[in-house]
Amino acid sequence: MSTPRVRVNHFIKSPEMRVITEDGENLGVLTLQQALTEAGKRNLDLIEISPSAVPPVAKIMDYGKFQYTEKRKAKVAKSRTVVSDLKNIQVKIGTGEHDLELKAKKASEWLKEGHRVKIDLFLIGRSKYMDFKFLKERLDRIFKLITTEYRVAEEPKKGPKGLTTVIEKK
Repeated sequence: MSTPRVRVNHFIKSPEMRVITEDGENLGVLTLQQALTEAGKRNLDLIEISPSAVPPVAKIMDYGKFQYTEKRKAKVAKSRTVVSDLKNIQVKIGTGEHDLELKAKKASEWLKEGHRVKIDLFLIGRSKYMDFKFLKERLDRIFKLITTEYRVAEEPKKGPKGLTTVIEKK
């Protein structure tokens, strides 16, 4: 993942910009030359912070410190992202109550971890042609046993192997 190139000092193309000091003090709208001399007086760099603003915003600060803070922000943002997998549970029409409880317990654990859970009601033979309401009731048996709060992300759909639905944490 590459970050957009930040313009520094003489690489800035805008003829005038709003200049902010390292302390956050607003120096107002200055020409590029005035801003560069102001940065030179303070032995710091002129960094274009927001090139798309009108007028563009530049900050007078140490470029090394700016790079460090940007990397730090990116690292914190990356650590806050949650990776969620799609976990899968297969149930058949005749699955016993105890087995359903075990599968529901596992689904609850996955939901607590933030994963999405795909539940397949696996149909074989004649059961593929049964009434949709009956099949949905069979799927609802496992929903009643799941202890974690969830919401149905994808409504039950009939597929080639049976009924499929996806749930996720509320």
